[in-house]
Amino acid sequence: MEIPFVKLQGNGNDFVLIDELAGKVIPDDMKGDFAKLYCDRRFGIGADGILFISKPQDKTADIRMRLFQPDASEAEMCGNGIRCLAKYAFDKKSIGGSARIETMAGVLEVECGYEGDEFSASIDMGRVLWERGDIPATGSGDYEENIGGFTVNAANTGVPHAVIFIDDLEGLDICAVAPQIRHHSSFPKGTNVNFAKVTGKDEITIRTFERGVEGETYSCGTGSTASAAIAFKTGRTGNVVHVNTKGGPLTITIEDGRARMTGPATTVFSGSIRM
Repeated sequence: MEIPFVKLQGNGNDFVLIDELAGKVIPDDMKGDFAKLYCDRRFGIGADGILFISKPQDKTADIRMRLFQPDASEAEMCGNGIRCLAKYAFDKKSIGGSARIETMAGVLEVECGYEGDEFSASIDMGRVLWERGDIPATGSGDYEENIGGFTVNAANTGVPHAVIFIDDLEGLDICAVAPQIRHHSSFPKGTNVNFAKVTGKDEITIRTFERGVEGETYSCGTGSTASAAIAFKTGRTGNVVHVNTKGGPLTITIEDGRARMTGPATTVFSGSIRM
């Protein structure tokens, strides 16, 4: 049995995509283990996650996205992943320049297409959720806690994100300090962890430790969105925020409590898995 796949990346956040538009390829109860095996960069293909594209269950959507991570867990949403999935679907003509993509975090509206050879997608990320119960986090009201000497804010931008603004971003040993926040008891489902620094007018630079990957990734779309939203809410920037990640830039716009993310996606290669 051979399983076709496509490798894509959004700002260095890379994914293996399995097309299930014509029918199920990997049984649902095997998707987590499949991701654990093929995300491995030495014994598998190597990726930050496995994307599955299929027909939607929600009749208002055009296509459905599911994402399984290297630890075999399923993520509710992924900002870089949804751009990669949109590129694949657009290239296959499964969607046009405007589409609605079903995710576990809801149905999200996407505008996408090419400017010359460069593909770009703009995603309506929905309302930024601040209430602790919606993140989810223990307690009530907006989240602000001191953890390990860091002032931590948090929001849900499709998945939970903790955001910490610091001065020395480059000297940070993120894999040493992030886990205490990632697994803090105030986050019952855990959280992604972003360290951010204001680096210009309406510009921030971030580094992200991702839940499920359990390490630093080159970019995180939902993390960029959460960091920009908190930068705007705390008066560090305006409502249009340019976010620099290790893998490249994203633009986040916050308006009327909603967030929009704009950035690139690239097809890397295609192949097949022999099972």
